[in-house]
Amino acid sequence: MSNLIFSTWRGEFIDNRNKSAEELSKSDFKLPENYTADVDSKAFIGWDGVAIFNEDVDAVRLATEYAAQYQVYSEACGRCAPGRWGGRILYDLLDKIARGEGSYQDLDHLKEVSETMMLTSKCEIGKTVPKPILDLIEHYSDQFSKVIDEQVKSNHYDDDIKYIAKVTAPCTDMCPAHVDIPAYIEGVRDMQLADSLVATRETMPLAHTCGRVCPHPCEDACRRTNLDEPISIMELKRLGADYETDHGLDWQHPREIKAPKNDGKKVAVIGAGPAGLTTAYYLALDGIQVDIFEELPVNGGEVAVGVPEYRMPIDKYQKDIDLVLNMPTVNIFNNHRVDAKRLKEIDAEYDATMLGFGARLSKKVRAKNERADINGYWGAIEMLDKVNLWTKYGIGSTASNELKGKTVVCVGGGFTSMDVVRCSIREGAKKVIMLYRRDEKTIIRNTTYEEYHEAVEEGVEFIFHSAVNEIYDEDNQLVKLLVDKFELVPDPNGGRAQLVKIDDGSFEIECDYLIPAVSQAADLQLIPKEWDIKLTSWNTILTNGKDYMTNRDGLFASGDCEYGPMTIVNAVGQAKRAASVISRYIYDGKVSLTDDEIMEDHLVKLKVYDKKEKITGWIPGLPRTVSEKLETDERKDNNKEVNLGFTGEEALAEAQRCMRCYYISMAVL
Repeated sequence: MSNLIFSTWRGEFIDNRNKSAEELSKSDFKLPENYTADVDSKAFIGWDGVAIFNEDVDAVRLATEYAAQYQVYSEACGRCAPGRWGGRILYDLLDKIARGEGSYQDLDHLKEVSETMMLTSKCEIGKTVPKPILDLIEHYSDQFSKVIDEQVKSNHYDDDIKYIAKVTAPCTDMCPAHVDIPAYIEGVRDMQLADSLVATRETMPLAHTCGRVCPHPCEDACRRTNLDEPISIMELKRLGADYETDHGLDWQHPREIKAPKNDGKKVAVIGAGPAGLTTAYYLALDGIQVDIFEELPVNGGEVAVGVPEYRMPIDKYQKDIDLVLNMPTVNIFNNHRVDAKRLKEIDAEYDATMLGFGARLSKKVRAKNERADINGYWGAIEMLDKVNLWTKYGIGSTASNELKGKTVVCVGGGFTSMDVVRCSIREGAKKVIMLYRRDEKTIIRNTTYEEYHEAVEEGVEFIFHSAVNEIYDEDNQLVKLLVDKFELVPDPNGGRAQLVKIDDGSFEIECDYLIPAVSQAADLQLIPKEWDIKLTSWNTILTNGKDYMTNRDGLFASGDCEYGPMTIVNAVGQAKRAASVISRYIYDGKVSLTDDEIMEDHLVKLKVYDKKEKITGWIPGLPRTVSEKLETDERKDNNKEVNLGFTGEEALAEAQRCMRCYYISMAVL
């Protein structure tokens, strides 16, 4: 941090005041010294300290403005006296001091109230707000003393300075869609499930879906982990959506839908999967006309035709789809394949176009004699299409015609491969094997603990540290595989351990089907070559990862085609941001982010969750609630939903474990 003047962030203490260039200390954290490429930050203040980047910062007003942000929050919350009344007292005292009317007695009172709040507030926002204020009082005491001794306003009390605040939480920060997780858990705890759903849909329209098939990275950043076990965040999300459906409620939108603008502006969306649906939903909330073009006869993209019924019941996903398609300004055109010629027509007709199509080309395992025309070589996407189109829509025929009584080998290690092997079990395969190059720990990290262990329970055999060397066929019929075994050899330099082939460790597997599920690629043939759209090294569409516009004006991309195969929540997070950008772009022709989005990006870099933090003030040892699952024998030969979700009592108990870890951060420009 070349311009860092002072920092107390997360326990580090840096004071570069009155030091030469050679003596300057640097921060270990990615503090937001530059708010944007063109705008510098003067200071940043938050739950874990304060950082000053400009010598001319008014520390007294900075503390006052931070307290003002908390006062607004605490008035709306009002759940505990230390938080609510403490917030008001903090601001009143600081503002009194800042306008030159305070005393040292006020300063002592301020410290006393701060210490009480840190000790007795019910949630983290009340506990943490006083910390950076106390840091400023201690380390910028000269500024506080001046305004008290001379009874003058603080240096920039009346100046027009921009203070930008954002409330976050460790789980919210880690969520790719930045869902307000504490709010929807609070809705469950208060037994206000409609409020819970509204909180989710602020940034995540697919609540039924992501309450079932999300890999829940938020749980890796749950502060409860530092105490005992993380909250069952994903499982609590589905409650609001299921409540809406089960009770026949009207759609619970996060805000009132704006009337159709009818100004001639319209946006095209290519693909009706999670990215496309999310883009359409948030544009439609603003009253903007959206037309979705979908190649398949059904809607929902890969979640509909790729994610099995036992994980994501189509009647539940259909509710998320209907939420979007019932918006007054959304139209959809099915069986509408967009090729390069059609995309050029759309580009000319619409004010902006979002490419939201999936990655539906199965990649090869790179084995000898690997040919797509071998009978028994079946791409994962094609196999799952067959299974799900029949299971969910009655289209085509059952995959048991091919798989019943057969031996199936899948190569992979992610969600798609898990879907392949578990569907194969349900389609009557005699034996199902998954080959994976790495270990059990990695496959759990790639998917979830539950997904892996449920597959094991159902009879899937996992062979780790293995890869297909050669495919053997007789008269073009797959008969067996030559598989190499590997071992992990530690890197002497401390890097990632390397896979090394074990001599004489190879073995053969007789099988009827090989289903590669190592990854998928996006079919980019629909992009006109003359547009010269820039691609990533992974052969996906290149954007800057912040506003999601390509190098062609008005052409945006999100989801699998932008990043490669990704989770639903990642696609939703990208598309939500892109919709926000598009809503401004179609009117002013400029690509811009809101202050909230800019702050969001800074916090992601800074990392809100501190896995080394020691949690105090909470009772440890409260067990994590685990929802009921169908017994193995009840589920492995059918497509009944495996995860039955929480009962009301279980949901309430789990929601009460949440520590409501909200934090306030603020940048000064």
